Amino acid sequence: MKVLVPVKRVVDYNVKVRVKSDQSGVDIANVKMSMNPFDEIAVEEAVRLKEKGVATEVIAVSCGVAQCQETLRTAMAIGADRAILVQTDEELQPLAVAKILKALVDKEQPGLVILGKQAIDDDCNQTGQMLAALADLPQATFASKVEVADGKAKVTREVDGGLETLEVTLPAVITTDLRLNEPRYVTLPNIMKAKKKQLDTVKPEDLGVDVKPRLKTLKVTEPPKRGAGVKVPDVATLVQKLKTEAKVI
Repeated sequence: MKVLVPVKRVVDYNVKVRVKSDQSGVDIANVKMSMNPFDEIAVEEAVRLKEKGVATEVIAVSCGVAQCQETLRTAMAIGADRAILVQTDEELQPLAVAKILKALVDKEQPGLVILGKQAIDDDCNQTGQMLAALADLPQATFASKVEVADGKAKVTREVDGGLETLEVTLPAVITTDLRLNEPRYVTLPNIMKAKKKQLDTVKPEDLGVDVKPRLKTLKVTEPPKRGAGVKVPDVATLVQKLKTEAKVI
């Protein structure tokens, strides 16, 4: 069984994000970039399925600029067997990425697509669900536990009220949550091995996909700074402030 793992190159989660002076977007010049943490969990889970003998091949996929090759090399250092870069300088929105992935699903015929539930840059949480709809595949989102056997995947997912367990027939789409696993530390020998693994590059037009943005960002602004708190001498003063200043009661 093939496992397809889409991974996204994002601003590293340790970096303080800065808005461009013209408010057109986030400044990524000279900023450390890394793999989206949720996608890293997805790669780890796919590699674990291979180590258990459930999967035979793990294919990492990334869509974007040429520098996404670094992200794919990281995925291969974790344990992916080969990688595909869909290279474009166009701004990619979730629907465009889902269409690209649908084309790759048709081409590669994986038994499972596993990806992060959302990216930490746009927080859209849409690509997995859109892919499942476009490819007409069953889906299980926010997975905190995955068990694959007999052509089915049993997925424990996190919902507001606790945990929900679903069973989906493969092929299927699964999106990962934080508690699914702890990604392994990438060792230097594996980084060196990853440099020799196969990495294919294609263009969206080669897959017959139009990636033109459907949405336009009008303005990006930083959140307002929070005001300092105040101490009140008694409950009566607190209630008065909640009534007159905060206007919440």
